[in-house]
This record gives sequence, structure tokens and C-alpha cells, in this order.
Amino acid sequence: MTSIDLNADLGEGFGRWQLTDDERLLSVVTSANVACGFHAGDAPTMRRVCELAAARGVRIGAQVSYRDLAGFGRRAMDVPSAELTAEVAYQIGALEVFARAAGTRVSYVKPHGALYNRVVHDEEQAAAVVDGVLLADATLPVLGLPGSRLLRVAGKAGLEAVPEAFADRAYTEEGTLVPRDREGALVTDPEAVVERSLGLARDRAVTALSGARVEVEARSLCLHGDTPGAVELARRVRERLESSGVRVEAFA
Repeated sequence: MTSIDLNADLGEGFGRWQLTDDERLLSVVTSANVACGFHAGDAPTMRRVCELAAARGVRIGAQVSYRDLAGFGRRAMDVPSAELTAEVAYQIGALEVFARAAGTRVSYVKPHGALYNRVVHDEEQAAAVVDGVLLADATLPVLGLPGSRLLRVAGKAGLEAVPEAFADRAYTEEGTLVPRDREGALVTDPEAVVERSLGLARDRAVTALSGARVEVEARSLCLHGDTPGAVELARRVRERLESSGVRVEAFA
């Protein structure tokens, strides 16, 4: 039977500001990418999300980012490799404290935003992220875009490299994500997201923005938690997958 993991970005709040409906999304997804304080998230939020995830048996992932609270981690930054390595390890370690207090642990690492896109092509920054993971916990899988430098470097370093796909983002013919500032980069029609999810899980393919068919081998499917109506959309995606014979389960 075909199987796939469903992950979502959670804990993306700070102080009184809350962006994602963490509790309801955790009733649907199988893996939670938890913001670790650099692009969003603070200590109380991280602790609360870890407790909720642990209670529901959802795997916890450290969503590491450039240090960019004001820009939500989506602004391009040039961070020296040694500094990035230390900051990745720092974020993983901070989340691990709350995961262990909740009776579980951090199960994987996923970069966020500008860092995610940068390590698709940038070997040096990808190596810095991998070194940060190795420094924090050399047993952690790394989640990223298929064919990215990040996954290649992670695999060479002995880490489990897990490819993921996006049902609510447009693709280029090269299999990369269309930049958010381009028209059509976000897939907003709920039925289109549901159909794309099924195609990615069952057929391992998606239609690019140009109309071309793109092969996408992925073990995890990301649904953005800050999308309007994210909870209901996630439910529809999971229901459609399961009713079509796709087993939804965590990869880690």
C-alpha cells in the first residue's frame, strides 16, 4: 500500500501573536514542524506545541531558520557557515528540551523559508545546516526538497535524507518551488490542493506552473499551517488520501 506522511508548520506564534491553529492541525497531521524561535515561536509556544503533539502521537520536527523574526524567516540572508551551524544546533537543542519534558523527542529537522530555498542550490549553506544537525544529534533525519543540495549533503554525512512535496505551492519544470513573489506561486483552490495531494502521494507527480508534468518522489507532504482554512483543508486532504487507499503515517 502507498503511504505518505503529512507535515505542517506549527508553533508559528510569538507572545500574544498566534498564526497557526496548532491544536486542531495536530488532530490531522502526522508530523509537526515546530518553529524554534528564530523565525517564529517562543518558549511557551514551543512547550505547548510539544505537549499537544506528544499527547496525539504526532512526530516533532525542529523547523530551523535564519535569525529573522521581523521577516518571518523569508528574507535572504548571508550567514557565515560556522555561525549557521551553531544556530541550527541551538534551535534543535531548544526544542529538544520541551519535547523531552513532554515525554517524547525531536524526530527530524526541516529548514524554513529563505533557508529552505537557499539550501536547494547552495552547497556551503547546506553543509552548514547538516553540520548543525550532526552537532545536535547525528541520528536525526533531514527533510527537504527532492534533488536539493541539502539532501545530498545530508546523505553523504550519514543522515537519513527525506524528500518532501508541497500540495499548495506551484512547481517549476525543474522540480523546484516557484518563488512566492511570482504570480501563481501559491495554490489557493482547495479542490486543486486535494487533487494535487493525491497525485503527489499516489502518482509521484505534479503539474508545473507551465503545465508540464514533473516527477516528484516524496515521503512527506507539507500543508502550510498559515494558509486560510488550513485545518479544514488538511482534513479534506487526509480524507481523500485515505479513501483512495493511501496510508497516512509518519516517516520518522
